[in-house]
Amino acid sequence: MKGLEKITARIEQDSHAEIEAVLRQADEAAAAVRSQYADEAAAASAKADGEAARAARERLERLESAARMEERSMVLSAKQALIDRAFAQAAQQLLELPQEEYTELLAKLAARSAKTGREEILLNSRDRAAVGAAVVARANQLLAKEAAPALPEELKESRAGRIIDKVVTGASAILQGTAMLTLAGETRDITGGLILRDGKVEINCAFETQLRLLRDEMSAQVAAALLG
Repeated sequence: MKGLEKITARIEQDSHAEIEAVLRQADEAAAAVRSQYADEAAAASAKADGEAARAARERLERLESAARMEERSMVLSAKQALIDRAFAQAAQQLLELPQEEYTELLAKLAARSAKTGREEILLNSRDRAAVGAAVVARANQLLAKEAAPALPEELKESRAGRIIDKVVTGASAILQGTAMLTLAGETRDITGGLILRDGKVEINCAFETQLRLLRDEMSAQVAAALLG
């Protein structure tokens, strides 16, 4: 979803200071742990000689290894928290899009995901009331446009060309059975996005589902973008 990827990219630009602060805190905490372990081992080594000194050095090595492991764990946790936050912000920004942009996003999502062009669109109760009719109309327009043959370039910009284009688009939609998406009577408990239903077959295009799939695909990329 290009819209989701753009939002994730914007998050990168807004998050550098916060990222640096979180990682700096993790590094400082890990350094404190290492210092504590080193001081403990040094104290033991100062009191020992021979076998005891060797045992103290081995203990120091174990403590330093434990400190490195703890540092890696803390940094990994910080990175994971930042990725979680990035996708949570992406979801929130999608829901806060201006109504016109939000309608266009849902319409494109429906048109792109439709398999037969005769599916029902299920929205949450808020979106159904606010943009349901507009989403269906725009999605059908996109499907019909896709099915219509292209006009010659010389006709496209003329008034006659625009009229012909509308007629051809409508006729193509009827003949090919596309552009017949409808708004379902019931709603679904989703935060945003939509579900397409054709009989017993459903296509889940809810934002939470799409973001989860996108996260599976992009986790490494997002981590690299956010954390360098």
